[in-house]
This record gives sequence, C-alpha cells and structure tokens, in this order.
Amino acid sequence: MASLGALSITLTDLADTPVLEPGVGETPIWPEVVVTGLFERPADVDDFKSIFCRAPGVESPHQLGFSPLDDRDWERAWLADFKPMKFGKDTWIVPGEQWAPDPGATVIKLDPGLAFGSGTHPTTRLCMEWIDSQDFQDSSVIDFGCGSGVLGVAAALKGAAAVLSIDNDPQALVATRDNATRNRVETRLETAEITRLGENCADVILANILAGTLVKLAPILCSALKPGGLIVLSGILKEQAGEVSGEFTRWLEGIKQTTLEDWVLISGKHREQNT
Repeated sequence: MASLGALSITLTDLADTPVLEPGVGETPIWPEVVVTGLFERPADVDDFKSIFCRAPGVESPHQLGFSPLDDRDWERAWLADFKPMKFGKDTWIVPGEQWAPDPGATVIKLDPGLAFGSGTHPTTRLCMEWIDSQDFQDSSVIDFGCGSGVLGVAAALKGAAAVLSIDNDPQALVATRDNATRNRVETRLETAEITRLGENCADVILANILAGTLVKLAPILCSALKPGGLIVLSGILKEQAGEVSGEFTRWLEGIKQTTLEDWVLISGKHREQNT
C-alpha cells in the first residue's frame, strides 16, 4: 500500500484479541488483522487486486474490499458524535465551540486529538468523576501519564495552584500544553518528560496508565506524595485490581475501589508513616 501511494495505513484487530500491555520496545500484532489504506485518487481496482493477492496472508480476492470515500471537512466531522459530557455534579468536557448546559459548571474545552484522553473511555471517566468530587484549592498536583492533559487541566480549573503533567510521548506533552492554553491554565501547568520525581512534592497524584506500570512505579509515586496526600490509580482491569491494590497498601490507607464496566479506579491516602 505504501509503494502504491497510500496516504495512511491502519491496522485493526479483525477478531477480539486485545493487546493491553506490550513490553517496552515491543509491537505485537493480532492473529487476524484488517489492513486499511487510504488513497487520494480513484484506484484501479483490478490492478490493486492483482497486486494485493500476492501479499502474504491474502489468499483470495474475496479478502479485499474497496469503497469510495467522499471528501469532507474531516477535522470537524467527529463533532457529529462527540457531544458535551458531564462528570459528577458539575464538571464538563466540551468539544469545539459547543457549550455546557450548566453555565456555572467547571468546563474543560477539549477536542479529540493524537494523545489519549478525551473523556469517553471508562478509565478517564472514572478519574474525572473523582476529580469532580475533590477540593483542589491551592494544591500541588502531578498528572503522571498525562495524555491529552485533561486530568491536569481539570485539576487546575478546580483550583490547583501547580500541576506537573508528565508523559514519555512528545505528542502528549504538545497536546497538554495546547489544552492548558485553550483553558487558560497554562501559567499553573507545566509539562515534562518522565523523569525522577522529587520526594514529598505533591498533594495529589493522578496516574491513569496501565496496571503493570503502576505496580512497578508504586515506590516512586508514593515517595513523591506528601504525607496525607491523595493518589488516584486508573487504567486497571477488574482482574488486575487486587495486585495493584496490594502493591500500594504499604504506603496507603483508606484504599477504595470504584468500578465502571470492566475497569477499576483505586484511590487512597498516604500514611503519615510507612509500615
């Protein structure tokens, strides 16, 4: 497809074989894959069939499909399906130029982009529901694995004095800075690549990443949390909740679990002294 001038090539899972936590540097593939190419000009279907049928994994022309795609304003097309979303009592994520139904609400202006975190996934929704229930006034917050920056921006809009948004993806840091500027909290939100965290530097830590990573980072995250500080862990499947919760019990008290669909949010308070 690339040699034939495809503008984009997308791989998706044909069946239902999720790959949830690949190792660092690994790019696993599904057993059955749908490969989709987007081409700018009308293609000669017969020529394409003869070429693609020689590709590994394609045994018959019946495995190939072709469909025309009318041009339109793709940057705004998603607005038809992406509407304002409410979290908790009065926190909203609002796309484009739309408005939240409640004029007195906490409103995060956010469009879906390259970085993860638009509010539609259960892990993000769980975090947003928790953020809505908290008082962030004058607090220091770390958003670890910030994605689009939505959690850090929400904390800043709820009154946090300083937010440090951390990610190992440069696109996530760009998206976070853009969203902070759009929501006028850029003076209180700083971005950084993943690095060693200081000790006792945060009143609140938000970590919406993956269960395996959370387990590995437990000592680092908890050491960065001030005594009595709060931590929120998300990106955890139900069957992973016990392992994650057990790993953090050394540092946390009052651990709670909140479930949405197949996902779990774990929250807790840093003990004054470790046991």
